Amino acid sequence: MGLRAGPHRARSPRVTEPSSSVGFTLAGFRRGVRAAMAIAVGLAPFGLVIGMVSDSKGLSLLEAWVMSALVFAGTAQLVALEIWADPAPILGATLACLVINLRMAPMGAALAPILDRLHGIRLWGTLAVLVDNAFALTVAEMRQGRRDGAFLLGAALAMWVNWMVMVTIGHSFGAMVRLPPGHPVFFAATAALLALMVQIWRGPRQDLAPWILAGAVALLVSRGLGLGAPWPVLAGAFAGAALGAAIDRRRKMDAANR
Repeated sequence: MGLRAGPHRARSPRVTEPSSSVGFTLAGFRRGVRAAMAIAVGLAPFGLVIGMVSDSKGLSLLEAWVMSALVFAGTAQLVALEIWADPAPILGATLACLVINLRMAPMGAALAPILDRLHGIRLWGTLAVLVDNAFALTVAEMRQGRRDGAFLLGAALAMWVNWMVMVTIGHSFGAMVRLPPGHPVFFAATAALLALMVQIWRGPRQDLAPWILAGAVALLVSRGLGLGAPWPVLAGAFAGAALGAAIDRRRKMDAANR
């Protein structure tokens, strides 16, 4: 007991783990909002597409609002809308959304240094609006040595508001504008995601092999096995994440043995 209470033991956590402190500040929230607004233009067309597809499938504006507010996952919403029919395939749509949103699990693990230190409404409110793009921005923030939980909340909440506005506009004008399949506007969300990936790129030694494997597995499942969404995305994500985790673990073990 005397050793644990001693002055040397009391100071050591601050010396060995200077970056373990996680804040939740208004400045961090504002920084997250600004970071999200920088890519809002690129994400806006995806929200417009969801609104227009919702209208074409017969969903009312209120139904589109509820789906977008609660689900807040463009890929999952688009997959659900693509298989929507009358009567509604509730079980199939639910399963498809569940499978494709399993990618949130490794995201939560990557954000554990921040999320593990949040509690109550701060934690659950942040998780409620967590989305891929806010995740990517926060990972880039963490790699710069900043750990402010409010940054993640600010970025995600700003994207949620932008999403709701774009879905509303898309649904309102859906009956007036019918875009053909393959229209360039449908590529907007993919382009925005590719731009975000640049911020979390750590170099070829760390990321090249996992990214190549993820893409190869996704193509194999899609073209080779002929499986549609969400299986290519899910298979590629888990394959790349597994290889990346194995590489990081091997490097940490090698560093510890030196």
